[in-house]
Amino acid sequence: MQRCIALALKGAGSVAPNPMVGAVLVHNDTIIGEGWHMQYGQAHAEVNCIRSVAAANRKLIPESTIYVSLEPCAHYGKTPPCADLIISEGIRKVVIGCTDTFHKVAGEGIRKLEAAGIHVTNGVLEAACRGLNKRFFTNQEKKRPYVILKWAQSADGFIAPPEGRKVMLSNELTRRYVHKMRSEEAAILVGYRTALLDDPELNNRYWSGPQPERVVLDPELRLPGTLKLFRGPQKTLVLNHHKDATEGQVQWMRIAGKDNQAKAVLEALTGRASVIVEGGTRTLQQFIDAGLWDEACVIETPVVLQEGTAAPLLHHHLPGSRLRLGFDQIQHYTHADT
Repeated sequence: MQRCIALALKGAGSVAPNPMVGAVLVHNDTIIGEGWHMQYGQAHAEVNCIRSVAAANRKLIPESTIYVSLEPCAHYGKTPPCADLIISEGIRKVVIGCTDTFHKVAGEGIRKLEAAGIHVTNGVLEAACRGLNKRFFTNQEKKRPYVILKWAQSADGFIAPPEGRKVMLSNELTRRYVHKMRSEEAAILVGYRTALLDDPELNNRYWSGPQPERVVLDPELRLPGTLKLFRGPQKTLVLNHHKDATEGQVQWMRIAGKDNQAKAVLEALTGRASVIVEGGTRTLQQFIDAGLWDEACVIETPVVLQEGTAAPLLHHHLPGSRLRLGFDQIQHYTHADT
């Protein structure tokens, strides 16, 4: 199952909103096939695993055990049901990491396998397999994107210098790390003031991979069209209180919820697997205070500002991994209820 997880991770950034899945076919303690879900809309892990078996070993498939990190699907979507494939190949044992809570599966894959006389073991490395697809499970179970908060702060607790000054808080290594994060998420969100004052590009130009959708909160439609986030091939979504329209790569979407903006934003982003909220402090704090976040990435830098915009105040959180990049410290947190 650990090998299934390692294989599944190869699909990071390429399969959303589908889950990442890995599969391994084992005969007498020897792996004879393995595969993973490589691209959204294309073959699932189980299909690629069985296809990978060498011609000389195909006769061994019915005598083998297939390990898969997520319950095999039981419905027709963009591809046929993987449970049907396993049955048709005559495989008699299936080991599953965790149940798929998508309403068209939700145990139906397991029931179909067992009804065909296949021995099924479920829940092997379950926490790790669910963690692998935390975005997918958040979408299915909480009906919203997986929310990652991210900001850099000075050694004395400021997120930005006073208006009119520009200071780069993080170093080049950290910026590459952040752009890698961006390449793995569906969307990236900033508030009105951050867009206006920083004029960010909101892309992952320091890392390879797909570009996130740019999302900006502009309630009163005051942002000038000359900003960088309105240029280039990336899609930009402008959340506002006045209009719905589309022009080229820019879409304007009206949202309600002036008093509960974080909830309204996530309702507007339904269908996106995940979103990184990058600022500013007011926007970040709205998500924190509403409890509508799953993970936070706080970059602690040695820069001292003495004055400026105070960093958000995180609460109801648990410390996670910590990474040092040059003089920067990157501290990850998870929401206590995640």
